Amino acid sequence: MKAVFFEKHGELDVLRHGEVPDPTAAPGQVVVRVKACALNYLDIWVRRGWPGLKLGMPHWCGADVAGEIAAAGDGVSGWTPGQRVVVDPGINRVQDEYTRRGEASVSPGYQILGEHVRGGAAEYVAVPAENLAPMPDGLDFPQAAAPLLAGLTAWRMLIHRAGLQAGESVLVVGAGGGVNSLSIQIAKLAGAVVFAVASSEEKAARARSLGADVIIDRSRVDWVREVFKLTGRRGVDVVVDNVGRATLAGSMQAVARGGRIVIVGNTSGPQVEIDIRFIFGKQISLIGSTMGNHQDFLAVIELLRQGRLKPVIGRVVPLKNGIEAYRLMEEGRQFGKIVLQP
Repeated sequence: MKAVFFEKHGELDVLRHGEVPDPTAAPGQVVVRVKACALNYLDIWVRRGWPGLKLGMPHWCGADVAGEIAAAGDGVSGWTPGQRVVVDPGINRVQDEYTRRGEASVSPGYQILGEHVRGGAAEYVAVPAENLAPMPDGLDFPQAAAPLLAGLTAWRMLIHRAGLQAGESVLVVGAGGGVNSLSIQIAKLAGAVVFAVASSEEKAARARSLGADVIIDRSRVDWVREVFKLTGRRGVDVVVDNVGRATLAGSMQAVARGGRIVIVGNTSGPQVEIDIRFIFGKQISLIGSTMGNHQDFLAVIELLRQGRLKPVIGRVVPLKNGIEAYRLMEEGRQFGKIVLQP
């Protein structure tokens, strides 16, 4: 089969489009014929690698998969060839204290499709049957793939980790990415007042169309000062920050006393210098969040089925042009997800 893969860690120049081994369905697994696979910034970090990450090579990424069942392994029932499905990207490999209390993504045995195991940036992918859900009616394959990892991440961090309540205020730092575009929508569904920081008029307009109440164009104003101005120097109750090094200091200033900052990524880099006086002086909470459990995934799928969450797609790209798609994602100029189609 064809895939966009790499045989060593590095920058864009290590990516190749070509033939790789076909997957087979082990007991309890299915092989899915990939019809769409959305990209995530996680793919870039996996390709670059980090200390302790050990992958079998060649490796290909891709956590967000929508497709059709091609084959089923021993012990699989309830799924038929040709059935349209979406795949929960969080793979639970062990049973431990975390999984028993419903916190699978905290477990050291938790894996992510396309990170720890070969993913969906290919024509086929093998996944546990327990990770499947029927594809929501009314969506095409790119629309079904686009919000999976991002929706799961946004749902868990806002609803469970941050404990967002109706009437609270939320600041989404950066309105263009997949997680943030869904964070705007989920925060609105929870009854919050949503502030969104955008980097251009186009992204500001898109964020407004998703339900953001207040748009701050950082190309025109200092976004931290603007938050203070718009909130009467109070700040916001919750900040969503997946940018990291470039924004965390500002997020700590923009959050209200007793507020929460939810950290779900580090697109600008993981090493951050902060003034810890803001933490104890304002009594703020820094909360980490990663992915979610299968019930969280099903909650997101149900919202998609009901039409209450809208997939946000920036571009659909053929798999054969996948290297160019990764380049576009690294540039960060798109609003919404980039989706590959074999």
